[in-house]
Amino acid sequence: MSRVTAIVAEDEAPQRAALLEMLEDAWPELEVLAACEDGLAALDAVAEHRPQVAFLDIRMPGVSGLDVARAAVAAGARVVFTTAYDDYALRAFEAGAVDYLLKPVAPARLALAIERLKEQLASGDDGLHARIEELESRLRPRGERQFRWISASIGDNVRMIGIDEVLYFQAQDKYVRVVTGDDEAVIRTPLKDLLAGLDPDEFWQVHRGVVVRVAAIDRLRKDELGKARISLRGRGETLPVSAAFLHRFRGM
Repeated sequence: MSRVTAIVAEDEAPQRAALLEMLEDAWPELEVLAACEDGLAALDAVAEHRPQVAFLDIRMPGVSGLDVARAAVAAGARVVFTTAYDDYALRAFEAGAVDYLLKPVAPARLALAIERLKEQLASGDDGLHARIEELESRLRPRGERQFRWISASIGDNVRMIGIDEVLYFQAQDKYVRVVTGDDEAVIRTPLKDLLAGLDPDEFWQVHRGVVVRVAAIDRLRKDELGKARISLRGRGETLPVSAAFLHRFRGM
């Protein structure tokens, strides 16, 4: 097989180094274009390199491996997750027909994943978007904690904002703006921590510093330089959309 390009995303440095070393031994034709330590760096790498294969830790700081996988698949990549999930959760991977490597990665299991990848690359297997969506629904814990209220500062006051009021969150310096239909406030909770408590079906991250309510989105436009921005229903401002998240807007 001709040379194949890949990225690796793993937030634990020793495990990242071990996987890179094993890949070099097991798949000499593989060219690893980027080794990333978090989800945002992996999204950037997908947008820049458009790799054929992505090895992704399913739980990473900032952006999950599932979100990176959606972008990677949209760019034409095949995906293998690395995971520390137990046997019960691993059945979700098998049901979703997305390959995985259980940590610590065993050389024999990596060799099997590589053979499967080579077959997929040769056959042009598709349908991975649907499989990743199914995988996420199976892996999402029942009763997972989600925000119902945001405690935010407005001047010298603290306001309790219901999550149903929020249109978008936008990172600014050390704070995050919480914007509703008729007001806005600031909080100190980092955007990546907010994402963990938001319903992924209701809120999308569309930029490194922006998370928006899906139902509030009106349309997406690109300017003469190809930069994408979204407008919201009934509002004048627009919000940036980075290339790594454009796959979310297919069909809009």
